[in-house]
Amino acid sequence: MGKSAVARRIVATFFALALAACSSSGGGAKKQAVAEDRVARVGQPAPAWSEPTSQGTNLALASLRGKVVYLNFFASWCPPCNEEAPAIDALQHQYGSQGLQIVGVDVLENARKAAQFRAEHRLSYPAVVDDGALRDQYSINGLPVHVFIDRAGVVRNVVVGELSADDMRANVLRLLH
Repeated sequence: MGKSAVARRIVATFFALALAACSSSGGGAKKQAVAEDRVARVGQPAPAWSEPTSQGTNLALASLRGKVVYLNFFASWCPPCNEEAPAIDALQHQYGSQGLQIVGVDVLENARKAAQFRAEHRLSYPAVVDDGALRDQYSINGLPVHVFIDRAGVVRNVVVGELSADDMRANVLRLLH
């Protein structure tokens, strides 16, 4: 592993720890509203949500019913998130017409950062700006995180950490076919 790869890992680890510290700190009313029965679990229906996008509109999970949904939790400062973005976008291009909808979930940043990330990577899928509610629903304590939801709205897999393009594709294909 080269010096730059080691440096990226150190920075990613630092920010993952910072994110974990943020998620364990006291919260506002919205955080307290996330009841135990609204926490995502594999094999259970995905918790409902509606979040603002980086384009200024709102996107709700309910509007994606009937599609395979791939939630990609990311942050602009996360090196693995930046490395994975092109492969994730390639999946949207390849399988979107078959019913795949990828949604980027920018964790604890803002619409400007999410829009910059989308523009930098030329992403074709939307990004929602999460103020911590989705992070809490999916028990996110590090990045990236990949969540695969079937056409019926059931969480089928949650992968914490980097995921190869082949593993991304395998998760998507398992739900599309």
